[in-house]
Amino acid sequence: MKKLKLLFLLLIVAGAIDIGRYFIYPDISDLKEMRPVPTAFMEYRQNEWAEENREKMIRHQWVSFSQISPNVVKAVLIAEDDGFWNHDGFDITGMEQALERSLKKGTVAGGSTISQQLSKNLYLSPSKNPVRKIKEAVITWRIENTLSKRRILEIYLNVAEWGDGIFGIEAAARHYYGKSAKKLSGREAARLAAVLPNPIKYNPTGSQKYVKNRARIIYKIMQRRGVVIPEYNEVMTPPAEAAVETVADTNESNESESIGDLFDSPDSAESGESEPIEPPAEEVPAESVSEEPALENPAAPE
Repeated sequence: MKKLKLLFLLLIVAGAIDIGRYFIYPDISDLKEMRPVPTAFMEYRQNEWAEENREKMIRHQWVSFSQISPNVVKAVLIAEDDGFWNHDGFDITGMEQALERSLKKGTVAGGSTISQQLSKNLYLSPSKNPVRKIKEAVITWRIENTLSKRRILEIYLNVAEWGDGIFGIEAAARHYYGKSAKKLSGREAARLAAVLPNPIKYNPTGSQKYVKNRARIIYKIMQRRGVVIPEYNEVMTPPAEAAVETVADTNESNESESIGDLFDSPDSAESGESEPIEPPAEEVPAESVSEEPALENPAAPE
């Protein structure tokens, strides 16, 4: 019995040390300047491909925040983290709503903020075990206290997965729409934002019901808020709290589904993929991510 107690105590200490190191490691301040690629999630995908004997390479191209269409920023925030400007990395209301949907539908609903997703993508695995979630919380707290909201968005949009081997908005824009991220229209941005919950399963240019419905709701919210506009400065201005229209309260006419509902109902989507529009972003190994300069003076997004 004493040996079991000792073993249990050692396991607790080891777990505490494993979690505790994330209060000082990694050095989050490096993210203020560096481009953190390849990410832990990119390496996770590469290991998957190796186990499956797939000869595949990461497609990625870093672009500065000024070279990303405001339409993309707004669509992604509406879809993934509508309270981004007003929380400190944790959206308690969103978590409660996700839990309620999980209990109602019997599925696991997503409630992670963009900062939480970024923590996982940069440093952790996609595992859902409690220890990983605690590590994610520690890193999220450090990211929010070290980086500006603008920088958090810039990194997230540059490392998010948007398809099989496609990482970052620039690679996604070129692969699916044959244009730079700066030139994406509101509807294209809404489509790209719609697939973020499962970019391996869903294609932004496909005909799946889930993608079409979710993109339509995102775009309608963009229109209702008057944010399908090219003015860049407005993107970085936190909305007045009273004027924020929560995604969960937004319904389609003759539809009762919110974006949250659609997020948790992917199995109701119709199958069917369309071929991506070429030219795709250049394939490069994750170790040598392309650093090509972004296009100069692109046309304003639609």
